[in-house]
This record gives sequence, structure tokens and C-alpha cells, in this order.
Amino acid sequence: MRNKQPLFTLAAVLLLAGCSSGKGETDSAPAPIVANVRLTAAQRAHIRIETVAAGTFSRTITAPGTVDYDNDQATIVMSPFNGPVTRMLVSLGQHVARGQPLALVESADYAAAIGAYRKAVVTAANARKVAAADRDLAAHNGISQREAAQAQTDAASAAADRDAARQALIALGGDPRALHTAAIIRAPIAGTIVDRPVTPGQLLQAGTTPVITVANLSRVWVLAQVPNSDVASVSLHDPAQVDAGPGIGVFHGIIDNISASVDPNSRAVIARIVLANPGALLKRQMYVDVSIKSARMATGLEVPVSAVLHDDENLPFVYLALPDGSFARRHVTLGDRDGERYEISAGLAAGEKVVVDGAIFLQFMQSQ
Repeated sequence: MRNKQPLFTLAAVLLLAGCSSGKGETDSAPAPIVANVRLTAAQRAHIRIETVAAGTFSRTITAPGTVDYDNDQATIVMSPFNGPVTRMLVSLGQHVARGQPLALVESADYAAAIGAYRKAVVTAANARKVAAADRDLAAHNGISQREAAQAQTDAASAAADRDAARQALIALGGDPRALHTAAIIRAPIAGTIVDRPVTPGQLLQAGTTPVITVANLSRVWVLAQVPNSDVASVSLHDPAQVDAGPGIGVFHGIIDNISASVDPNSRAVIARIVLANPGALLKRQMYVDVSIKSARMATGLEVPVSAVLHDDENLPFVYLALPDGSFARRHVTLGDRDGERYEISAGLAAGEKVVVDGAIFLQFMQSQ
């Protein structure tokens, strides 16, 4: 019994030592090396090579964006008077003309404006008649010239009061040619009803209650969030492409404004793109992908898009043609894409030769 424990301990030590030794061998094993590819003369006939050289190209800046109304052609209609809504005359999505009635309101402010205008009209008419009669009397020495002049002044003052009452009525949406007892809120511009937050019976506060939003949807803004690193490459009037995804399509516009400050939420600079919106397919708050074609030219190394492949870890690489006739992988860092060419910001030097046609065949050969 006394000899069993030492034998068991020795076996455990040997087992642990064997496991430790095996792990050490695994850790020290070198990573597999991808061998260069060699082709026969017949195979090389299908490979096209290009020498890397510095060139001038236009950068394309990509950025996320959101759609917004063109605020130059959209307005929130505020109630010009106090009172409850008696009837809504339009619905969401409806197209309205400028001046079209939108809602009816029972308003004491509007009733008072109508009364003041009517009174001013009568007063001005009577003052005008008195001034005409006094002018005739003064011509026949029936009254003094001073009295006639005072009548003319009173008539002019009454006419001014009438005009002021008329403008006050118009400011409340009233029509002096057709006075209505109900106050009418009218569309200030032509467009589409995109928001209608009030309902019949709701009490409106003059100048503070939004009643309806009218927008012209034939043109919209896209607000692109340009990273700080790309701001210097973006200029006013740069053309931009907006991709709204399958089913909606691609739209084209230009940059008409670049924010003077950084957006506090995204820490990006907002570039505003104006573009036509046929069929009103682009909706407010829709997410889109933006590509901005910079007018500022850059200089660097470029290779055709066909030369760039990706490995199992999705890292980009190209095949270099070596002096010994073989082909080797070289990982690269991609910059901007200009049409069918990529900018190579790291990984290649001018004068090196890359495979631009047949790279996929080399990748297949290397995997065998």
C-alpha cells in the first residue's frame, strides 16, 4: 500500500509534462506560408500585367445621408388667431393650391376684425361725402376754407383707418371682397399636406399652434454626414449621387451648402444636396447612401478594380509579378474608387507590376 501513492504521483507528473511539451510545440509552430504561383507559358498568355504609376484622379467621398424637405419650399402654417377648429378641409397627402382653404375656426379675433373693417368702410364713405359737400359749400362761400380743409383731412384720416382695417383683416386670412363669419386658414404656398397635427374642436393659439405643414415635394434636400477627414475634399456645386436602395433608385444632385459647424450628434459636417424628386419617391427621414464626386484633383497610385481581390479575412490584396517569373500576393490599403480604378494608399510602390487581368485564375491556382 505504501508504494502505490509514489507511483501514481510519478505518472501524473509525466502526464502533465507530456501535455506541457505538446502545447509548447504547437505555440512555436510557424504559420503556413502561401507559396508564390508559377505558370506555364500557355497560362501566362492569359495574364495581363500593368506597371504601377502615380496619376491624378478625382476622389469620390461616400457618406450616409437623410432626406429632408426643401425648407425653401415648405412651411408650417400657424394659426393667425385664437379659437377652436370647427372643420378641417384637407387631408394628409392632398395637394393644395396657394390660397386654398385649409381649416375653419370660430374666432372672436376674426369677428372683431370683420366688424372693425365694416365700420371703417362706412366711416370713410361718410367722411368722403362730407368732404365733397364742404368743398362745394366753400366754393359758394357757404363755409370757410378752413372748415372745408378740415373736412378733407377727416376724410383722408378715415380712408387711412379703412385701409389699416383692411390689411388687418387680410393678415387674418380674410377676404375684404367676400366676408365670411367663419375664420379661414389658407395655404400660403402650393404643395402637399405632409403634416396635420390638429383636429376639429382643438383650441388654437394665435402665432403658436401649428395647424398644417405644406411642402413642395418635387424637390428635396439630402443631408450628407461628411467625416472630418473628407471635409477638405468637398466643395460647393460638387455633383453627388444619392442611392435610396432597390425599388426607389438612384438620384443626382449638387451640393448647395456646407455647414459651418460640426453636427453635435454625429461629429460630422453636413453637406446639403439639392435634387429633383420625381414621383415624390424620396420621403423625409429616409436613409440613403451618398457619393460625392470631388472637383479637387488628388495625386497617388491607382490600379484597376479587377486587380484587387480579398482573402479569407476580407483583406484586399493584389498579385505582384516578380522578376523570377512567379506571382506573389501583396496586401494593400485601398483609398477612394474613381470609376474602375482604386487609389492605393499603402502596400505598393511606383514601378511594381501587378496582375490586372487573370488575378482570379492565380488565386485558384494558389489554392490547389
